[in-house]
This record gives sequence, structure tokens and C-alpha cells, in this order.
Amino acid sequence: MKNARYTLEALFILILFGLFKVMPASWASAIGGFFGRAIGPHLAASRKALRNIQNALPEENHQDILIGMWDNLGRTFAEYPHLKTLAKNHTQLVGVEHLQASKDSASIIFAAHLGNWEICPLAAALQENYITHSIYRAPNNPLADKLLMKCRNLGGLLQPIPKSKSGTRQIVKRLSNKEHLGFLIDQKYNEGVPVDFFHAPAMTSPAYIQLAQKFDCPLIPAQIERVKGASFKVTIHPPLRTKGVSEAELFAQTHHLLEDWIKQRPAQWLWLHRRWDSAQLKD
Repeated sequence: MKNARYTLEALFILILFGLFKVMPASWASAIGGFFGRAIGPHLAASRKALRNIQNALPEENHQDILIGMWDNLGRTFAEYPHLKTLAKNHTQLVGVEHLQASKDSASIIFAAHLGNWEICPLAAALQENYITHSIYRAPNNPLADKLLMKCRNLGGLLQPIPKSKSGTRQIVKRLSNKEHLGFLIDQKYNEGVPVDFFHAPAMTSPAYIQLAQKFDCPLIPAQIERVKGASFKVTIHPPLRTKGVSEAELFAQTHHLLEDWIKQRPAQWLWLHRRWDSAQLKD
């Protein structure tokens, strides 16, 4: 039964990707955004997203942010078949000097689920020949995973690493070989460390900090923004110093950056995450 469901899900994704692929990227993005706005706010998941928005940004227009989030999510899905074109021709890459400074050594780039978060490693590879292998949570459906991987790996040039025991071994091996890894650090990790995030504790994986300190490599912030439609800006900020800095201080620094990025473009963050425990949120 599960295999049949996975096959149907993958077939549905394949058909949608096929339709979006024959359109110009801007059209695909706009249509994805339209369906995201039309359908998303009515889904049950929106209740959790709205509660997260209300608690994190009490002074903002919560409904506008919710609708904008679904617009961004719909666009991001529809842009998968066009990722290579968008990363190469429709993305402004700022702060490339920080990438070039670490090109010959191991590095860890951290980002959040903002804008189209798939854009960053592709833009760095296509525009600066800076190869980053991203750490990701593989979807439960292995067929869907293959379809998404085909869009994001640039024909094998990039090799995203799934979170798993074998993935951990790959991470250590690649850092030992002075390669570059990318982490999205804004997801909940139950076995992690409570970190203050929008004035509430959020369980967070310490892996990106521990690895940066163990391998003495730069921790590089990457801010991803959807500027307009299917156009993007990726800002590579100066690396954070990790040597001699406590884990707690690095958690504070990295999450202060995340908060700042989200406040700049709140409708572009993925508020659907179970980022905080329900008991810690106000009703």
C-alpha cells in the first residue's frame, strides 16, 4: 500500500514538474504562487503557521505573512525544474569574496528556509565554481527524493548528503578533504540544545557548530531573499569566528542572524515548521 502511494505521489510530482518545465521560469513561479495563495491558507497546517507567526512577530500583520508564506512556498515548488537557470541567470550573488577566501579549505555555510533555499548552493557553484554539498532530510518517499535530487544536484556536480548514520560519515570525510558543506539550521531537532529564538526556547542541532570547531573551519552565513517574482539575492556575510568561542555564544550569534533575516522578509520564511514546543507558545 505504501509503495503504491509513493508511486502515485511521485507520478503527480513528475507531471507537475513536466508542466512547469515547458513554461518560462517566471510563469511557472507565478502560477505556483497563485495556487499556493489559493489553497495553502485553507489547509490545517496553516493554523500552526499562524500561531508561530503570532508568537514570533506579534506586531505584524499575521494574515498577510501567512498568505505570503504560501505564495513563496508555491513558487519554490514550481521553480524546481528551473533551478539551474534561476541560479545562474536570475540570482545576484553578493559577498563572493567570503567564499573565495575559504575556497581551498573546509567550510560550513549555514542558511535558513527563506526565499528559495535551494538556490544558494547552485548559484555558488554556477557563478563562482564553489562546490557545496548540502545536508538535508530526505523525504519519506524515495521516488520523490530522486525527482528533487535530479533538480538540485547539477548532474552530480553537487552531492547533497541525507541526514543518516552513513551521511554522518560522509560529512566527516568531506570536511577532512577540505570540502564545503551547507546546513539549513532553522529546523527543530528534539535531541538538540534549547536556543533562544524569537524569545522562546527552540530545540536546535549543535552539529554545524561542533563540526566547525572540530575542523577549525569558517562558519559562513548565507542570506537568501526572493527579490521579486523568480529573481533572487544571496548575500554571503563575513564568516563567524569559531576558535575559542563557546557553543552557546555561536548559537546566539547564528540565531540572531536568522531572526534578523526573517524580520526583513517574514513572508519568505517557512513558518510551518514545528520550531517551538506547543507548550511554550501563547494561544
